[in-house]
Amino acid sequence: MFGGVFGGGSQKPGQAAPGGMGAMGQAQMDPNAQLAAAEQEMEMVTDMFARLGDLCYKKCLIQRYSDEELTKAESVCTDRCVAKYFQVNREVSEKLAKLSQTN
Repeated sequence: MFGGVFGGGSQKPGQAAPGGMGAMGQAQMDPNAQLAAAEQEMEMVTDMFARLGDLCYKKCLIQRYSDEELTKAESVCTDRCVAKYFQVNREVSEKLAKLSQTN
């Protein structure tokens, strides 16, 4: 789901990952371990989106609501904020993946 929180897995759902790994990049796991891993990933994704929403809201949205629609400036700021957040997340994920491969 979402390629994991910290990276963009390129395989299609149900497609085996390199090295004989199954879906979600894990070796054959018992159902309880798979459920626990899925729940943990869901919590991480939920937390990431909550932090993203809070960060971009504080940065981009005017606190006085004079209109029910976003202004163009708010919309552009929010779009850039989200894009930068995901770009940084991807770059950090790639760096961590490289570090874990060297160890």
